[in-house]
Amino acid sequence: MPASSSRRPRVHFRAHSTQGATSVSVTAGTDPVDQRLTLLHELAHWLAPVPRRRRGRVQHHDARFYEIAFDLYRRFDIPDADVLVHEGGRYPSALRHARTAGMPGAEDAWRARQDALRERASLRAPQRVLVAEHIVRLVRDGRWTRCATCGVRVVGPTLARLRRRSGRHILLSAG
Repeated sequence: MPASSSRRPRVHFRAHSTQGATSVSVTAGTDPVDQRLTLLHELAHWLAPVPRRRRGRVQHHDARFYEIAFDLYRRFDIPDADVLVHEGGRYPSALRHARTAGMPGAEDAWRARQDALRERASLRAPQRVLVAEHIVRLVRDGRWTRCATCGVRVVGPTLARLRRRSGRHILLSAG
């Protein structure tokens, strides 16, 4: 990179692959462990069986996927501690699967994450009721559908359900 360039080097490594695709899109960073982990992670997607749909969603990183991924990480001599830090930081469900697989240090990493989540939750301000519980009356607002009482946008499965039958909701503060 030229000295006059204002662009900073990338630190993270990103990749994307699609089941049945013939290529993997990769952006290289500067951390060699992260590079190797990401490449092996995408390779595990290729080697894992096609995930099944559950409740309309694909279980992307399931136990079978992590069984293959953890085996690849071991084969290519990536220390378990690095796997837990990098993979667990990017995909928290990896810690649960690592615990199930009996990976050394996974229990401690999982407990540390649970403690951090509890700590964050305790620092949040308690939620306040902004609009009391009320029946949702749907109204159109341009391209959006909103609740006529509180003005909240209603989208996705919630909108589909409320169109089929009426429902109630409450508007809380973010904390």
